[in-house]
Amino acid sequence: MGVATTTVRAVNDLTARWAGVSVDGTAFSAAGVWPLLAHLADGAKGAARAELAETLGLPAGQATHAARELLAAMGAMQGLNTAQGLWTKRTLELREEWEAGLPADAHGVLTGDPVADHQALDAWTVKQSGGLIDRMPVTLTEDTQMVLASALTMRTQWLSPFHEMELETAYEPWATMPRLGLWRSSAVLDRVGVADTPGGHVTELKVLGNNALDVHLLLGEDGMKPGQVLGAGVDILAGRYAVVPGPRLPYGNVGPGLRVEKVRRPRPEPPSLEVTTVAYDMNASHDLLKLHRLFGLTTARGTSRAHFPGISDFPLAIGSAEQNTMAKFGALGFEAAAVTAFGAVAGGLPDLRYVTTRISAAFDRPFGFLALHRHTRLVLTAGWVTDPLPFPEYDWENER
Repeated sequence: MGVATTTVRAVNDLTARWAGVSVDGTAFSAAGVWPLLAHLADGAKGAARAELAETLGLPAGQATHAARELLAAMGAMQGLNTAQGLWTKRTLELREEWEAGLPADAHGVLTGDPVADHQALDAWTVKQSGGLIDRMPVTLTEDTQMVLASALTMRTQWLSPFHEMELETAYEPWATMPRLGLWRSSAVLDRVGVADTPGGHVTELKVLGNNALDVHLLLGEDGMKPGQVLGAGVDILAGRYAVVPGPRLPYGNVGPGLRVEKVRRPRPEPPSLEVTTVAYDMNASHDLLKLHRLFGLTTARGTSRAHFPGISDFPLAIGSAEQNTMAKFGALGFEAAAVTAFGAVAGGLPDLRYVTTRISAAFDRPFGFLALHRHTRLVLTAGWVTDPLPFPEYDWENER
């Protein structure tokens, strides 16, 4: 499962930059975009190649090897499924060297009928995402010569599950209707910590999965933007910011949503970490061409000249680039999926005598999350939670 640290850092840095332009509740996967950009960079020339290389954080000549290494590593991760697909018109001749960088069974055919082709692409999407996403995010026209796509799906179950409850919060937008809260308590204090970042303090909680796929919840100070909080999470993974772990925190309000206190108990108990958060289920769609500078696609959009002679002698430009993403966080586990596609076109008072320590962590207002592989620290999906699931209404009438 070897993947270079430089590749992981490059993908995670793209995650942080993408987060920097996020302003509302969303989910996205830079890990789903990065390999596709790498393949495009390998076949690009001129300004398009330079822009893509800058976005990738690696020289364009190294991009394909890094992408194949990354996909192989992700394919070996338990609980993670990845796939790549390539579809071209029969009249489009690809360079063998470029096509060889893709999986051998990835190549399909575009018939030129947008409706029929989209049905085939949607069927691939459903299969590769395990039904979590039902439509390929690509715009097909009669001019579409090629579609390059990726699918990423992750599933994990928590080592320590949560209990469902109705959330109690002072955050007014969430307090207007009952929300589905999650609570758990454990004696493992180092799952939580606080980092001091230039934008403010950030509380990090690690929620561990049973297959080394984890989710880190990130709560910033009031007023911190999503990009600041998620960017801080990426920097924590890279070791750029130190985290003071739970056992070393002083007493008092020590970080956003985080309090350490002494409590009395009727019997001896070890220190505890009590976590309150929310369940969420979100879907997001992203038009990457609207963020063309972020993804190094500014020049590649232009149809007045050929940008990818390393792919084909036929002049190609990027006509569409989109991603559909979903993320679901619940009491028992987490699942997420992302499908990305590029379309290339022409041109009572008890006796409390014992004292123990209790750390309380409350993620009861908007916060960020990074879903990642524990050992490589590769971020697979990221997002910002602004609309938790509602607390389900119990139908008493049907129980009579």
